[in-house]
Amino acid sequence: MSRIGKMPIVVPEKVKVTIENGILSAKGPLGEMHAPIPDSIKYTYDNNTITFSRESEYKKVRALHGLTRALCFNAVIGVTTGFTKTLQLEGVGFKTELKGQNLQINVGFSHPVLFIPPNGIKFETPNANTIKISGVDKQVVGQISAKIRQIRPPEPYKGKGIRYEGEYIRRKAGKTASK
Repeated sequence: MSRIGKMPIVVPEKVKVTIENGILSAKGPLGEMHAPIPDSIKYTYDNNTITFSRESEYKKVRALHGLTRALCFNAVIGVTTGFTKTLQLEGVGFKTELKGQNLQINVGFSHPVLFIPPNGIKFETPNANTIKISGVDKQVVGQISAKIRQIRPPEPYKGKGIRYEGEYIRRKAGKTASK
């Protein structure tokens, strides 16, 4: 039995969940999310609790059991509290600022990089070296933060670049001067 798949999802009172035609729809204070439920995964929804079980023990069905539960749980959590990723800019002269809803990043290029957020994503810049990305969809928040990090990934010699908050960059020793 899948450890993740057998855990129940407790739906908060402020979230309205409907399941029809194999799609779970969660509507809450932050928005609305949808998660697919495959035909091979069975569900029960009563007393604000959703539990998932599987029909058979085929490998693909066992893999879908935990995945389905995780996607539905992320939909419920996304519409109640949302998801946030924080990025740190490290380097001399590296800074970021908001231009309306767009994010302008200066990371040592000859021009500033303008990043336009997709629907449902919100940027915040608490200070010049921090970017907070928030939204209701965990996958989109992670993808956008990875794209921003890709603009200038941290390098191992001086540690300059854009990194996730709490990310450890393994440093390399530079070349030693020979006489």
